[in-house]
Amino acid sequence: MKYLTFGEIMLRLKAPGHERFFQSPMLEATFGGGEANVAVSLANYGQDVGFLTVLPENAIGDECVKELRRFGVDVSRIQRGPGRMGIYYLEGGANQLPSKVVYDRAYSAIAVAKPGDIDWDKAFEGVEWFHITGITPAISETAMELSLESVKEAKKRGITVSCDLNYRKNLWKYGKKASEVMREIANYVDVAVANEEDVQKSLEITTDVVVESGELDRSKYKALGDKVLAAYPNMKMIAITLRESKSADSNGWAACLNDREHFYESKRYMISDIIDRVGGGDSFAGGLIYGLNTYDDKQKALEFAVAASCLKHSVIGDFNRVGVSDVEKLMGGDGTGRVQR
Repeated sequence: MKYLTFGEIMLRLKAPGHERFFQSPMLEATFGGGEANVAVSLANYGQDVGFLTVLPENAIGDECVKELRRFGVDVSRIQRGPGRMGIYYLEGGANQLPSKVVYDRAYSAIAVAKPGDIDWDKAFEGVEWFHITGITPAISETAMELSLESVKEAKKRGITVSCDLNYRKNLWKYGKKASEVMREIANYVDVAVANEEDVQKSLEITTDVVVESGELDRSKYKALGDKVLAAYPNMKMIAITLRESKSADSNGWAACLNDREHFYESKRYMISDIIDRVGGGDSFAGGLIYGLNTYDDKQKALEFAVAASCLKHSVIGDFNRVGVSDVEKLMGGDGTGRVQR
């Protein structure tokens, strides 16, 4: 197995279409979670990828494993343990009404798992690239300890570590600030993925970036990346996503990549009539990991990641159900959406 991602996968319960919660007496049930979303993206690109988590020993956990297996994700490292399945509820926004997420993940199986519960020798067998996010260490103190243990064990084995700094203010409830934890984890990261809020809240590194001002000043993002790389000498590169949020339905989307030697900027996509933006950042991370390991050119790797995540905004659910040919077609300039016959 070349790639391994580690984190919590949840039951996702979404109000149908653009309805408010319980406007009709039903919720659409699927699965999703940052690190699992990345694993599914890589599997869809034909990569050998596994997902590591702790799931409850019950029928819901069984169905979750089956769903991941259906996408071609290796589930052999998933552990079963006490606790429950984490849940998140989603209400899809539209126009000026934002989407809303409600978490219900206290005492989930991975939240109660603790250091020593995972055999890292088995988990990392044959793995060359390991991906985590800033979400897992926010769930609970023991999940934070497991996350820190995971990156230390990965680096001990010479495995490349990528981390999406994902800041989730509603999860940090057990007494530590995100920055206390994430600044330590960042010492073990080779490739960081973030947006400006993640950098500010997770690492407490800022520049005078103003995201509400329509057009984004790209030079400010070069300065922001430079500051992160200066603070973490072991980090090889940082990719920062640039989202211009005009409304819940209409976003400008681009990204930049700073590898210390060069600053790369992607093309910008204007995404209108957004179907589902949840998982957009994960699809960017999955695309970047694929691109960096497939193309010799970092500019092309960045363009693949941005195109992949652009397409995700048109796909319902957490998982980005697109293949390499879909992404490369958009990279090549075919964004017409014409029927393919």
